[in-house]
Amino acid sequence: MAIEREIKLALPADQLDNATHWFTARTGQAGHAIRLENRYFDTPQLTLARAKSALRVRHTPDGWLQTYKTVGKATSGLHNRHEWELPVAGNALELDALLDACDDPPSADALRAAATNLIPLFSTDFTRMLWQMTVDGAQIEAAIDQGEVRADVDGETRRTPIREIELELKSGDEAALHTLSNALMAEVHGLKPDDVSKAQRGYRLRENVAE
Repeated sequence: MAIEREIKLALPADQLDNATHWFTARTGQAGHAIRLENRYFDTPQLTLARAKSALRVRHTPDGWLQTYKTVGKATSGLHNRHEWELPVAGNALELDALLDACDDPPSADALRAAATNLIPLFSTDFTRMLWQMTVDGAQIEAAIDQGEVRADVDGETRRTPIREIELELKSGDEAALHTLSNALMAEVHGLKPDDVSKAQRGYRLRENVAE
């Protein structure tokens, strides 16, 4: 079981170029852009959402991945959550493998309870611009995500934009995340900590809950 630790920041539209230039100047490298297409699954009764979990299949430039996450804890934009991620052959879940990998009993029980009744609920498709950074000896992956959350509900397509920065700790002390985040917010105006994950935004969109 991996613990994902990242800081998420909501990025104002008029600060996109400023944030991009800041990362490029800080690293001396232009960002590496990839396209990520994601489908999230749950039961019609939202079994996984009630268990504070999320399940997706992601298409990346390197192939397909399935990911099962807990919501975990989010405070002032810092997210800490369990995550299980495995490659899959194509655009379909392979639940037996996920259940074998899931070593948190409550999370495994929730996935097992939902397994026979899963349907696609919404998608989050976006372009991710990536930089690899070293801060106080810690390795951090910085990303600017731009795209949209989309849900088809009763013949209506609902959309809401994605525009955010993610700073994910790959190794080292969590304090480095806060150091980098504080330096970034001092230079890019209007950045705000965001405690809502993309999956949570998808559920809110589907339920027509205002942001």
